[in-house]
Parts: sequence; C-alpha cells; structure tokens
Amino acid sequence: MVSEENQPKKQRNEECFINCLPGDLIEQIFLRLHVSTLLRCIDVCKQWHKIIRDPQFVASHLQHAPHCVLVFFPQESVSGEPYPADAIVIDGAWSHSKYAVPVIGPDDFLCGSCNGLLCLYTKTSTIKIANLATGEHLHLEKPVKNSRGDHFLFYSFGCHPSTKEYKIIHFLADHVEGRYRPHDDNKFSVIQVYTLGDEKWRDIRTPEALSLNCVKNSGAINVDGIMYWLTEDMVASWQHAVMTFDLNEESFARIELSAVAPEDCASGGPRRYWIREIDGKISIATAQTYPSQPRRLVGDLQIWTLDNKAEQRWSQKYNIQYPPDYIPGPNLGHGDKIILPSFGCSLYSYELLGENFRTKLGKMAKLLDFSPHKPGNMKSYIFVKSLVRLDVYKNAGIVRRPKQRQGWELKKWETWEQELSKNEKSWSVVHKNEHDGNASARRNSIAINGLLPHIVDDEVRKEIGIKINQIFPNFPDQQPRSLRRLNCVAQRQDMESLLARMKNWNSITKATRQVMDTIISMMRSALEDQVGASSSNAGISQNHGEGGISQDHGKGDDTKT
Repeated sequence: MVSEENQPKKQRNEECFINCLPGDLIEQIFLRLHVSTLLRCIDVCKQWHKIIRDPQFVASHLQHAPHCVLVFFPQESVSGEPYPADAIVIDGAWSHSKYAVPVIGPDDFLCGSCNGLLCLYTKTSTIKIANLATGEHLHLEKPVKNSRGDHFLFYSFGCHPSTKEYKIIHFLADHVEGRYRPHDDNKFSVIQVYTLGDEKWRDIRTPEALSLNCVKNSGAINVDGIMYWLTEDMVASWQHAVMTFDLNEESFARIELSAVAPEDCASGGPRRYWIREIDGKISIATAQTYPSQPRRLVGDLQIWTLDNKAEQRWSQKYNIQYPPDYIPGPNLGHGDKIILPSFGCSLYSYELLGENFRTKLGKMAKLLDFSPHKPGNMKSYIFVKSLVRLDVYKNAGIVRRPKQRQGWELKKWETWEQELSKNEKSWSVVHKNEHDGNASARRNSIAINGLLPHIVDDEVRKEIGIKINQIFPNFPDQQPRSLRRLNCVAQRQDMESLLARMKNWNSITKATRQVMDTIISMMRSALEDQVGASSSNAGISQNHGEGGISQDHGKGDDTKT
C-alpha cells in the first residue's frame, strides 16, 4: 500500500510517463474521447489543458464527433397546465438521453443549432447562445426591443466553414405606417445579422420584399454556411422559390424549383411546403391537405432534393405513402432513416422501402413517447457535442446579464417544482419502507429461530423453517437518486417506475404479513399441543401412582394433589 508521503510522487511519475508520449499521439487519443471526458482531463496538467483548449484541436475534435439527433419541444400548455421546454438527445445507436439539458430554460425556444452551439429565443430582451456539452452560455441583446409580432421562427443560426464565424439571422417584418402588415400579407425587406463577437446588429436589405409567412410555416435551414428558405413566386409551377443567404459574402441568391409541378389528387386541398435538410442536401417536402382541415395531410408526401445548385437541377427522391400530418425539421433524416412523429405522440425512425422514388414507410422502430407534448411543435436537429468556447465572445458590446427573474425562478413554475419535490419525497418514503421491511424481516427471523428449539415436532419445526425464508421481501435494488433534472421522457418513465414500486411494495408487504400469520398460527398450535400433551402426561402419572386412571380426568380437567 502506498503511503500518503509517497502518493504525490507516484502521481507525478504516472503523469510524467503519460506525458513522455509524443504530443501527436496524446492528441490522437484525445480525439477519440467524448467531450464530458475531455472536460475532466483539462485540469489534470498544463500540457493536457493546452492540447484540449487549442482551437485547432477543438476544430479537429468537432470533425470526429459522432452525430446525434436533438429533438426539441417548446413550452406549451396542456389542459391548462404548463409544461416546460425540453430536449432529448438520440445517439447513433438510437438510444435517447435521460437528463434534461441544463442550458435550456423552461421558457426557451430553440431557433438554431450549429457545431454544438444552440441559439435560444427567450421571452426576455435577449437571445441566448449556449454550448450544450460544456454549459457555457451568453445572453445577447435582441435586435429589436419590445417588437410586436416577433417570433422565434424568425431567427436562424449558422456558421460558415471557411471563416468559422457564427452568425444569427433575424427576419425583420416590414412596417406599414408604423404598424405591421396584416397577418396574411406579412413581408420582410431587411434581415438583421449579428456575428458573435461584434458590437452590434447590422441591417442588410433583401433584393425584394419576401414572404415572412413562408419562413414561419416552411422553416429555414443552414447547409455549408448558406441559409435557405422558401418564398412565394406565384408565376412558378410550384408557386414558390428558394432564397439563399451566404453567411460569408452576405449576399442573396434565388433558386428556382423544378419545372415539373407536383401532381395533385382531386380530393385534396391546398398544398403545403417545407424546406428540410436530408443527408446534407437541400430538400423540399410537399403534400396536399384536406380541404376542411388545413393541418391534416392527404395523399403522398413528395420529397425533392437539389442535385446541382449551379444548374438549379432538382430530382424527386421519395414519394412516401401515408405520411403523418407533421414533418419535423429542419433536419428530417439521420443516417439511412427518417424521423417522423405518429398520431399518438410517439416518435419513430423509418427505413424507406420501395423501388425508384416510390416508397413507403417500413421497418418502423419506436424511439420514445413524448406526450403530453404536441407533435406539431416538435423540432429536430442533427447535433454534435463540441468543445467550442463562448468565453472569447463575452466582452462584445451587446452581451447582457439578465436582470429579471427567469427560468425555473419564475412563479409560474413553482407548482411544477413542488411536484418534482413531492416525487422525490415519495421515492424516499418507498426506499425507507423497503429498508424497514428488510430490517423487520431480519428481526422476525431471529425471534422465530429463537423459538424453534422449543417445538419438539420435527415435521412442524422443519415446515416453519422453510417458511422463514419466505418472510424476507424480494425488493428491487435501491439505486442512488441523481440530483440532475430528468427530461420529459425519463420523468414520465420515472413516475411509472415509482407507481409500480409502490404497488410492488404493497403486494410484497401483504404476502409477507400472510406468511408471518401462518408461522405464528403454526407455532401457537404446536406449542398448545405440546402443553396439552404435557398436562395429560402429568395427570396419567399421578393417577397411576394412586392405583388407577380416573375416567373423569381423561378430559384434561385440572386435578388437585
């Protein structure tokens, strides 16, 4: 055993041994470690700190990081009860995370994700940029204060791969005589751009007034440093076109959609359009709606991809039969599967089966149940955990410290927090009851074993000995409770486990009580028989000594000597 005096020396020798490896080899090892492990390695020694914090290493690690899916649900009210915003991470093995994302507040709205950074719209006067893996975050002043009609869907976030600059885009609605246009005619002629680290937002005019409703209803995506969104074009066969904004050159361009118009069915109503990213490609999803229910889809879902941007050439990739009513985004696919919600508030992954582009959803696998959240509000992103730092931007002019109470501090979430606290107390009570049940079983076992030698009937003593083993309750192992907040999926599973555990405890306690009653009854009968037999033997001996057996004493009555 190493003494305390020698321990520091041993640690220094081990550190020296590892650091004797070539720096390139250490870096290659670190590139294969998860972000959470690297964050623990930062403070081991100066050399490791220098390697992990080096911008080139951060960029290399980002390229090697495995992709996963980030599913986001905004804060919403269900049956009058508020449910907080939440996010679930689904890894490459299609397993979902258990714990909530601390950097996402209960009232935040996710409006962009890039290189492990999240862009979150808050209900206060700030936009929040946060690193999910490291927990770093910045609050940035919004471009327009108290802007009536502002919406989280009017913001987007991305990074250009050549400049490594992160930019937030805000689609600013036009004003008409100091007021916004009517809802059905929303336009924007300016986008506001903020580059992380700059002192202020900048206004950039669009080539023409563009449809804000298209941005809100169809979405916006960021692929290779270029923003894409749909706008109206009533002359085109699709009545839509794609607008682009290059984050490096900060210039606009227009991409026409296919000249081949989607085929409509006679029973269908107006057609809906979404812009999505699938396997790094710009894709357009479109389907008809029911005439009387504009949110429900009818017929096939067509997905077209941009094959050649310079030639503006599109091809139909999928024609999916029986699609759900909501198409999540901005990322629709992950690997060789697409992710779609069902009518029952469950999320599924699907392999697309079929020949050519005519396909149907096949090889369905359920990923999670997200009730009571609504599928129409769900967003999905391809996501990586990264070491990208935000402290280098903290001195920018528009960085703000929130002055108001926010997040879980707000009064609206007091009841929610009280319910979580009540659940933890219930778990504590269940664990205590199980502990007390085991302790009680041990005490009863000791007491019964102490009485067994007084029972002379071997068969009864053996039968009671067998039943003693049945009074020990078979409770599940008690796992320590984490202090971290669970996400909505794990929280519901935890509640189901709690109710099942309470029911199990009641059942086991009832069964144990019945066994104890049986043992006590058997021991009482055995001891009474022994006492009765002893009294009878004593009477026979006394009468025999007097010269005969009294028939009157044969009933076991008391005798006087």
